[in-house]
Amino acid sequence: MSAAQLALADAFQEAFGRDSAGIWAAPGRVNLIGEHTDYNGGFVLPFALPQTSRVAAAPRSDRIVHVRSLLNGETAEFSLDGLAPGVVEGWAAYAAGMLWSLEQAGHLLPGLDLLIDSDVPIGAGLSSSAALECSVGLAATELAGVELSHAELAQLAQHAENDFVGMPCGIMDQMASIAAQAERALLLDTRSMAIEHVPFTLAQDGLALLVIDSLAEHRLVDGEYAARRAQCETGARQLGLESLRELNDDGVAPEDLAARLEDPVILRRVRHVLTENTRVLAAKEALSIGAYAELGEILSASHASQRDDFEITVPETDTLVETLMSPHQDHGAQPALGARQVGGGFGGCVIALIDADSFDGLLGAVQENARQRGYTEPTGFLAQPSAGAHRLS
Repeated sequence: MSAAQLALADAFQEAFGRDSAGIWAAPGRVNLIGEHTDYNGGFVLPFALPQTSRVAAAPRSDRIVHVRSLLNGETAEFSLDGLAPGVVEGWAAYAAGMLWSLEQAGHLLPGLDLLIDSDVPIGAGLSSSAALECSVGLAATELAGVELSHAELAQLAQHAENDFVGMPCGIMDQMASIAAQAERALLLDTRSMAIEHVPFTLAQDGLALLVIDSLAEHRLVDGEYAARRAQCETGARQLGLESLRELNDDGVAPEDLAARLEDPVILRRVRHVLTENTRVLAAKEALSIGAYAELGEILSASHASQRDDFEITVPETDTLVETLMSPHQDHGAQPALGARQVGGGFGGCVIALIDADSFDGLLGAVQENARQRGYTEPTGFLAQPSAGAHRLS
């Protein structure tokens, strides 16, 4: 075991007075492109991060679950009997919801002692919640002798977040956390659940993907995400469609939507989903052939669509994109090839396709710009496509 795994195992022994049965990990994710397309039956192109949620776990002889977080030192206790939405709240609801979802699907679980740690940034749009759900789900199923496919486990984790936590997310976050591969992006058709692993090795071409956490306030459960989903469902109903994905299947052009949708807000929401699906497939092709200038343009077009049609960006992330795309000779950095906000919106992270040598300069430029505008100074790192959920020990 690594030093970090040994430390987690020791912390479990200290917390529960016995050894853990193992340690499981599930990563956060960055969505290269494809925002708010997953719950519309569309395409997404995420990849997993090296940052993970980790859970040390051991079964109990009863139906009680003790879950402790090393992030805040808090402990929650609940019974699997009578577990229902609203019984457990806060951070522990993600773990409880995953166990509830498994039991709802007919998988009888033992009680569990769970110790959770994570280095996935919280509230940054990098799916810290899905990572927690998937790490707990992987531990619980293995300890209970339950065998599930990637898609089945991801769907149960989505069910936990939708119906236990109350966040109406699509399937992308959970599927990326479970099924991703190192040095690959995951093209996911969320309607058929078909996946394709697309080579994603920027370093060999002197490029890198910069992830910058704006540190802007980032809340999704408070209604805005749900409102966007409801608007998309309204648009589909008005168009007589099961899902907005059918617009792409039918080859509908964005300019044709105005004649079919009277509400300008619904029109903008539908147009974003239609064009974003097109951008996902174009990004996959650009990545496959190393057309990085084209990929950069696609990323920037996605940001403009999120800003103007889906209206989910904030001044902090808009400023980040503008700064990343501008020359910064005083910082010794080339402008990014493309940049966009990622995640559900209303804050969180921005990604940028950059020359690898420009990392320090671009990060310094966006931090200086934030200080000048009175924003919280953002943080950043270079993303490395990594493996999905797995047992560590």
